[in-house]
Order: sequence, then structure tokens, then C-alpha cells
Amino acid sequence: MTFEDTEEQIMNRILSYLDDEAKIIQYGSVHNRKLSFDGLHIDKHKRTVVREDNEVQLTYTEFEILLLLAQNIGRVFSKEQIYNRVWKEPYFGGHNIVMSHIRNLREKIEDNPRKPIYIQTVWGVGYRFNKNLSSGL
Repeated sequence: MTFEDTEEQIMNRILSYLDDEAKIIQYGSVHNRKLSFDGLHIDKHKRTVVREDNEVQLTYTEFEILLLLAQNIGRVFSKEQIYNRVWKEPYFGGHNIVMSHIRNLREKIEDNPRKPIYIQTVWGVGYRFNKNLSSGL
């Protein structure tokens, strides 16, 4: 790092280090392979999602968003944070891309996408995975 680095470059480096640290922690934990939440089962290594005994076909990006939220149950992520983590590049606006993927994801995993149980909207802030759902292996 030099004095000539921009704030954006410094921030990207910090986020990269934090992401690497999170990957190391996740790799070392047996509990992170499968996540289960009241009828929704996510297998990180097989990259499968099962809802009420039916496998749900997700795109790469939908799976990454779901995994990010489910692994951080209850934590609110802004659209910018989701974009930065999933697309692995800086966010430059265009709120619709994240919202569109969340909408498609809800259509596939929710009984009623207009009243979502799993992926909740925190108005004015972003999205979170429902902290009140039981989780386990």
C-alpha cells in the first residue's frame, strides 16, 4: 500500500482480506457443508438446494446470493455488499440487478414470494436470511 492508493483501492484490498479470512474459517468448519432451515436444505459442496423434498434449480448467481445470506443468518446485507461479494467486483449502481436476482430466487424457494419467509427485505437497508428459522445439519 502506498500513499498514492485511492480510497477505492484500499477498500477493495480490505474487503479481499476479509473475504479470504472468511473462506479460511468456512473451510475449517464441518458445520458449513449443509445448511437446513424449516424445509429448505442447502448443500454448499454439491451446490444443491432442496425445498420440501424437491430439488430447486438455481443459477450460479442465485445460489451464491442464497448461500451468502444463509451462512450469515440474520445479518443484513446492502445491495452493494451483495453485489461486491457475489460478483467479486466493485458496485457501481444499478440496484435492479441485485433486486432482480432476489426476486427470481424468491420465486423459486418461497411458497408466497410476496410474503417471503426465508429472504427478508429490511426496508432502506438491504436483505437478510430470516434469523427466526431453525438451522442445523
